Amino acid sequence: MSQMRFFFVDKRDERLEKLGYKLGILQTLIPWEIFRKRLERLYKDSPKGGRPPYDCVMMLKILILQSLYNLSDDQTEYQITDSLSFQKFLEIGPEDSVPDAKTIWVFRERLKKEGIYDSLFREFNKYLEKQGYKARGGQMIDATFQEVPAQHNTREENEKIRKTETAPEEWSEAKKAQKDIDARWTKKRDRRYFGYKNHVNVDRRHKFIRDYRVTPANVHDSRCLDDLLDETVPDKGVWADSAYSGEGLEAEVRCKGLIPHICEKGYRGRPLTPAQKESNREKSRVRSRVEHVFGQMSKLSHESRKIYTKGRYRAEVKISLRNLAYNLWRFVTVHRTGRKLCTCQAKRSPHSP
Repeated sequence: MSQMRFFFVDKRDERLEKLGYKLGILQTLIPWEIFRKRLERLYKDSPKGGRPPYDCVMMLKILILQSLYNLSDDQTEYQITDSLSFQKFLEIGPEDSVPDAKTIWVFRERLKKEGIYDSLFREFNKYLEKQGYKARGGQMIDATFQEVPAQHNTREENEKIRKTETAPEEWSEAKKAQKDIDARWTKKRDRRYFGYKNHVNVDRRHKFIRDYRVTPANVHDSRCLDDLLDETVPDKGVWADSAYSGEGLEAEVRCKGLIPHICEKGYRGRPLTPAQKESNREKSRVRSRVEHVFGQMSKLSHESRKIYTKGRYRAEVKISLRNLAYNLWRFVTVHRTGRKLCTCQAKRSPHSP
């Protein structure tokens, strides 16, 4: 009977591979053990005795699954229990216990408390460089919204939150726990957004996210420009849209020894000249590559920009994990398609500075 069972398990595994089991590729190509040393810090103060914690690398992989499929903690618990592909990715057998939603939440809270989430993102970037995927071709700077569930506050409550950046005193502790007082409203192209912004620096050649910052949604894109610029990269071009235009911002880029390729903005009574429009088109041919990154991130999270969390630090953890999940997936894509470009072999584009 057991031999027959193993036979059908093998057959099912073969069928998964034929149907395009993408998580298997992610499991095989990513060196998950590079994260273990940092993750083990989460358990350094765990009391001895009792039930041992779940493997820290497996728990990280669960958070990556959440980011790739835009799942809540409860949905994640259900999918791990129900889905063969999730179990294979996590290397969980039918007889193994599955972390419940509370365990997943606690692990993510530990990442927030210890501040390890950002170091995981940077650890994988170090691995990318060792594999020959150094930042090349220049930097592309942009930002995208990460919405959170809207807060239904009165106008007076919102005004108090905006001025004091704290919850109104009349709110009960239970109400405060359900409110996000760090997220902000903003408007773009006649649409309103509530939440945060994910500001990123993407390298032009490989389209990996090299750095990021998280702010409330009402913070202007250009406010994070200085923090995101990397003057150590060999290719000095910096591409950005018109949100980063202005003599002061271009001077900021040049001050770091970089070359700005920033789209210009027209104003009322002073529209762009034909020469400026042509220049913007040339710059946009490069700058638009960053939109591919946001498009792929949206596709991975099932066309959703929304993250289900409350508070800036929890949002930072979720957004950092989304950025890491994108880089992991991008690495698999580039590696499988054979588009690896070593620095010694890369051809320079006519747009390179």
